[in-house]
Amino acid sequence: MARPAHLAAAWLAANAQHISQRALRLGAVALSTPVALGMGDAGTGHRIAWAALRGMSEDRVAVLGEDYAEQYLVEHLRPSGVQLLEEARRDGSAVVLVSTHVHEVAQLLAAHLRADHLVSNRLEYRNGRATGRLASSVHRFGGGPLRAFAEQHDLDLSRSRAYGATVDDQVLLSSVPLPCAVFPDGGLRRAAVDLDWPVVEG
Repeated sequence: MARPAHLAAAWLAANAQHISQRALRLGAVALSTPVALGMGDAGTGHRIAWAALRGMSEDRVAVLGEDYAEQYLVEHLRPSGVQLLEEARRDGSAVVLVSTHVHEVAQLLAAHLRADHLVSNRLEYRNGRATGRLASSVHRFGGGPLRAFAEQHDLDLSRSRAYGATVDDQVLLSSVPLPCAVFPDGGLRRAAVDLDWPVVEG
């Protein structure tokens, strides 16, 4: 199930330690939505959304991230997507999960899916507190970044397949010879039709 990362940021912000912080954090997340931004720059939206966690302790983000993943990601995985990963694993392929969620959210999902590698956004921390910035971002992970990752981990891109659910995944899908849209949103569905990519429903 594709669940936008800004919803995770909103949930974590709503569970900040102090009630007085929650409204400010949720307001910051609201500004990250494409409508509020008035632009289609998902990377900027993600950075603004995760900025709402500024000042939260690393321990609290870790606990909340795991709770969020259990409640809203693992429990809502689409069977067709899980089956595709199992088929890839049986074929001897390494499974790489690329997520726009922060590591504290994505790592539980990666463990559940038995992914060999996880590529996710990472929050920057100083003195055990989130600075509101991303230490690394996966926005538009594809092309050069994907090739560098494949070389580093000895992965053969010429035989690789990729699955995506949102239009943000288009760059990644375009970087492999076997792309597939799985229960895609409207933007990715249109791209898949235009580029003659297979589409899996359900």
